[in-house]
Amino acid sequence: MKRSRTFLFLQGPHGPFFHRLGNMLRAAGADVWRVGFNAGDRAFWFTPSTYIPYRGTQDDWAATFRDIVASKNITDIVLYGDTRPIHAQAVLAAKELGLTVHVFEEGYLRPYWVTYERDGSNGNSRLMDMNVDDMKRALDLSDLDVPEPPAHWGDMRHHMFYGALYHWFVLFRNGDYRNFQRHRELPVFKEAALYTRRLLLMPFIALGRMLATARIKYGGFPYHLVLLQLEHDSSFQKHSPFNRMQEFLELVVEGFADGAPRHHHLVFKAHPLENGRSPLRKIICDLARRNGVENRVHYVRGGKMARLLNHTRTAVTVNSTAAQQVLWRGIPLKVFGKAVYAKPEFVSEQSLGDFFAIPARPDSRAYKDYRRYLLETSQMPGGFYSARGRRQLMRQVVDMMLATDDPYDALRHGRAAPRQQLRVVK
Repeated sequence: MKRSRTFLFLQGPHGPFFHRLGNMLRAAGADVWRVGFNAGDRAFWFTPSTYIPYRGTQDDWAATFRDIVASKNITDIVLYGDTRPIHAQAVLAAKELGLTVHVFEEGYLRPYWVTYERDGSNGNSRLMDMNVDDMKRALDLSDLDVPEPPAHWGDMRHHMFYGALYHWFVLFRNGDYRNFQRHRELPVFKEAALYTRRLLLMPFIALGRMLATARIKYGGFPYHLVLLQLEHDSSFQKHSPFNRMQEFLELVVEGFADGAPRHHHLVFKAHPLENGRSPLRKIICDLARRNGVENRVHYVRGGKMARLLNHTRTAVTVNSTAAQQVLWRGIPLKVFGKAVYAKPEFVSEQSLGDFFAIPARPDSRAYKDYRRYLLETSQMPGGFYSARGRRQLMRQVVDMMLATDDPYDALRHGRAAPRQQLRVVK
């Protein structure tokens, strides 16, 4: 007789993905519950009978979590990201209690995939302790044809819409959750205002980005690309040596001024969801002037990377997942934080000045093996935010969650589920 499974959902991506996932788990015969910590969580869970509001303090959460696990006979927990305080406490307790921990994250090979792992993601992922040779041995059990990404698949506008709506609920409907503590330091009304402002200004931002990209494209100069992240992103906060983005910016501009040839330029590309909470352009301009390179430094607000990657000499980042696109193209890469792709075969161990002067190239063959390993294991085609992305994702994710093995062990044991070929879903 199979063990009955009961899933407890914590916080998920903005939008209805967790609700849809819970419905499919029920259809598979499991019981499903959801803990909500604010009105935004409640707004996207459409079955009130299975919703558990948490109105206590963060200090009381660990004990309450254990009580819920005991009273509901919880066997599995499901969450998006494992580093925010309420999730970190729950994961620690769940492991002590012998529960299965299902962690979702943005795709390591984004934007056309999402990440599903057990027990931890990013700097807490099992990938951190794996080497490429181990991955190659596991791939001997597979004959997957590496899927190509679709010609067009965009979740960004949906992501921003659900983010703005989520923060609107937290701002105006949060009276029942007065003890709610956000995992980000910015007040919720400012967060909501920034999301809304970003949505309204999208046409003007796009025009500015187009002009900045054209200046770089037609400038005819060699350049180095810096991939920026959101300062509040968990990978930056929990898995990097920096507390503030400005610390990273200072390091890069100084390294460029010291090591790069004098005819080279430096291009900073902002994260697509950068909403202006930090005056990055001003900081970068001030640093460029201070280091005497003000005429060789550029700033581009968001947008797709392909146009900039096509001609860059190198790329630098803290630990952005966008660096996977850099490695796929065989471009030299320098990283400063913990990242699942930060293997010695791929990333430079040179000093930043030497890297800008004479960069070491990655082992592209080894990276292709690594990428194929991810596509066989933790990377699932689809997305959290658009309807077609969710449809693609739902076709595979529940079977993987109900499987005995996590994605990495399933491949190693020769029990990996058949993988979908990625295609646009209409």
